[in-house]
Amino acid sequence: MKKLFLMSLVFFSTMLTAQKPVEIKLWPNGAPNTNNMTQQVENGPLYVAEPTLTVYPAKEGNGMAIVACPGGGYTHLAMNHEGHDLANWFNSQGITYAVLTYRMPNGNNEVPLSDAQQALRIMRQHAAEWNLQQVGIMGSSAGGHLASTAATHFTDAETRPDFQILFYPVITMDPTYTHMGSHDNLLGKNPSKELEQKYSNELQVTPQTPPAFIMHSSDDGAVPVANSVNYYMALVKNKVSASLHTYPIGGHGWGFRDSFIYKRQWTGELEKWLREMSSIPETDAPIKQALAHGLLLHLKNIHPVFPESLVMLLLSVLDVKTYRDDARLNQWISNRVQELGDRYYPVNKHVKIRYTL
Repeated sequence: MKKLFLMSLVFFSTMLTAQKPVEIKLWPNGAPNTNNMTQQVENGPLYVAEPTLTVYPAKEGNGMAIVACPGGGYTHLAMNHEGHDLANWFNSQGITYAVLTYRMPNGNNEVPLSDAQQALRIMRQHAAEWNLQQVGIMGSSAGGHLASTAATHFTDAETRPDFQILFYPVITMDPTYTHMGSHDNLLGKNPSKELEQKYSNELQVTPQTPPAFIMHSSDDGAVPVANSVNYYMALVKNKVSASLHTYPIGGHGWGFRDSFIYKRQWTGELEKWLREMSSIPETDAPIKQALAHGLLLHLKNIHPVFPESLVMLLLSVLDVKTYRDDARLNQWISNRVQELGDRYYPVNKHVKIRYTL
């Protein structure tokens, strides 16, 4: 009886956080490109007649949204454990969650990316309706390649995700350590070196690439963990905030499955990372050094001997890479400075910080 009660309680709690999904067509007036598929072919890639975005709006949104790109080697889509199964978990954190049903390349490598970019545009078009301030992208396996491609090949502010979450992603198209199925399905069996380099996303990272949370199993036999490690190193080299989590065992394709023994670890770490991301607004220009210098000057004005160690402590908490004249960011910094000052070096003056370039 007790077990039945607990199961009923869990079910009831899940129903409280679940929201009725909204399905949106990506291209109601027709897509700008084609993969020349008109029907499902036996043993062929998945035929997606109408690419769609299935949105699960958060009941009390915290301003964040995530577009999920399920994996499947660019030939099919793992829509459940890498897609819809995560909706309730994200909704329970106040995050609006959307699952992308994207078209397969089938000879046109631009098709999946155009669908992912359109999904980001659509989410931003509904920002007021769903109370969205940050829109990130997430992907698993080949969907992780699509998500990291969106994060490194954006064309404007609308198509640039604010952050990226990658489950055991295919990152490179380098034949020495890529997932060859994804490579061949996206680029063909004999692509040019230039095309391989274009879609090797570890080579496409810049300081403007959005922050990343990356997960991978060391024993992944399908997508070598070097894909995640090299992408992480490229992000660090470009001073992009990145968090890499590797697990000794687990193989490939675990997604949201309970059978993955480190599920409690990755869900806890990702939840914490998302809370940190939601508290610091993403900004435009990469000037962390200028931010550190400006912050130190402001603190010196408050007290001539304000310890520089506090500045470093504050910046380690902020992990701000980019900046614009943003009132929300200024207020966040002000609050943290005041907390640190009161805690470590009492200061009576009110702290107000504002930066200009």
